[in-house]
This record gives sequence, structure tokens and C-alpha cells, in this order.
Amino acid sequence: MTIEPAPWTHRPIEVGLAGAGPWARAMHARILAAGPETRLTAVWARRPEAAQQAAAPYAAHVAADYDELLDHCEAVAFAVPPAVQGELAPLAAKRGRALLLEKPLGPDLPTAQRVADAIAEAGVISQLVLTKRYHPTTRAFLDAARTLDIAGARSCYLHGAFLGGDFATGWRLEHGALLDLGPHLLDLLDAAIAPITAIRSTGDPRRWIELTCEHANGAVSQASLSGSVNLPRAVTRVELFGPAASLAYDTADIDHEEGWPILRRDFATAVRTHTPTELDAQRGLYLQSLIERATQQ
Repeated sequence: MTIEPAPWTHRPIEVGLAGAGPWARAMHARILAAGPETRLTAVWARRPEAAQQAAAPYAAHVAADYDELLDHCEAVAFAVPPAVQGELAPLAAKRGRALLLEKPLGPDLPTAQRVADAIAEAGVISQLVLTKRYHPTTRAFLDAARTLDIAGARSCYLHGAFLGGDFATGWRLEHGALLDLGPHLLDLLDAAIAPITAIRSTGDPRRWIELTCEHANGAVSQASLSGSVNLPRAVTRVELFGPAASLAYDTADIDHEEGWPILRRDFATAVRTHTPTELDAQRGLYLQSLIERATQQ
């Protein structure tokens, strides 16, 4: 029997990177350049010197402007603030480029809607960089959760990155943990338990915010979010409770980089087979709608 090679063995996906900040250099550029499913072909940023710094280790082309970046790729990965992604992603979709999108899709729901609409109209593949979802430990947790009768859950995503350093950036300090960390935790709760049908919040997203979610199966979950607490490392934990034994998910002991090759492979497969993924722009729009509803009280 002849085994057909994976789609990317014929030709890797040529990806351009929009953005050249710390996260772009530490994560996006490294993942895309590692291959074999993808190849980092070009980098563009509003600061040319930053683009040069991100591109140099991988001999990628430094694009003079965003249009030139689109000329040098078949897919675009975004590592820019939400407002900039909201501006640039529709332009790439109209040029027929597949999109590897950061969360949130935009700074607000109308912007996220425009991004999702542009992608749907263009018919291009999109995928969200919800990094935890690609880790084997997360996938095993979600598989186990789907077999349980869940009555309630509690969860948290806490760190101190907003107190200072590379990730204490303008949009994060302005909007706080709900917009930055919320998509991760809401996605996990929604996927592990059942679709979220109602959500409300209390607190200040720039300090500490609590979410209460009601799920389609009658379960209720709690989520604590903060990027402004002094911790030695980030704490991400989800605990599920019901008639059977409880089930816990904790990222304390996992190597997050183990999920990066899976993220890259999933994206390359989706692009080459033109098969939409579960974690696409529509998922991002749904998560952004939950965040919007949590703040409208």
C-alpha cells in the first residue's frame, strides 16, 4: 500500500509575519521558521529595525510595507495589538491569504465582526493562536471532560506580567486581563463543559475580575482573571466537579513549547487541504462576544 505524504512535504506554507515585538520574536518567528510544514518568508513591522531583528536569524525578507509582506507570502501570521490586527487582517483576507490570528480578534466586538466577516467573504483559512489548546495535556483534559456529567467548575488565569516588562503593553494596561487572558479561559471552559449561554462579571479587569458563566447543560463555572498580581509564574487552572470524581487541569508543570509544533501542523494542514479548523475566526468572534456580554451589565 502506498502512503501519501503529508500535504506540506511537497511545499511548506510560505508565511509572512506582521509584527516584530517580543512575542513575535519569541514565539511566532521561531514556530514558523522551524518547519517543515511552514517557512518564514518575510517580516514586516512599523519599526523597520525591529523587523530586521526578527527576520535576521531566519534569513527572511524584510518587507518595506504591509503590501510588500503580502507579496512575499501565502499566509500571514499576526503578532500585533488587537486594533492593528483588526485593521490589517481584512486586507490580507481580501488578497486571498490564510490568516494565523492572535486573540482577541480586535479591541472590541465590532472590529472582531469586521475581521470575521472579511475572512468569511474571502473564503480563506483562519486559525487562532490559542496556545494552550494545542498542547497534548490540554487535549487530553478536554477529551476526559467530555465524558463527565459536570455540575460546576472553578478556574483561574493569573500572572504579574502587567506589573512591568515586555508584556506590560499599552492595550493590555488599558483593557486588562479580560481582553487578554479571557479568551484562553473562556475557550477552555466552553470546550470542557458546554457552550456558555450567560455570563456576568464583577471587579476591575485592570486589577482582578471574576466571571460567572452559565452553560447549556446547566453547569455554572467561575473564572478569576488578573495580570496584575505578584506571582513567581503564571497560574492557569481549571477544576471540574460533578457526581463522579473531579477533574483538574493545571499548566504549572507543562512545557508550553510542546504545543507549538502541533499549532504549526494544524495550520499547515488546514491551509493545504482548505479545511476550516475548530479554532478559526468564528471561534474568535464567539469568544469576543462573550467578553462583550460580560461587560454589559
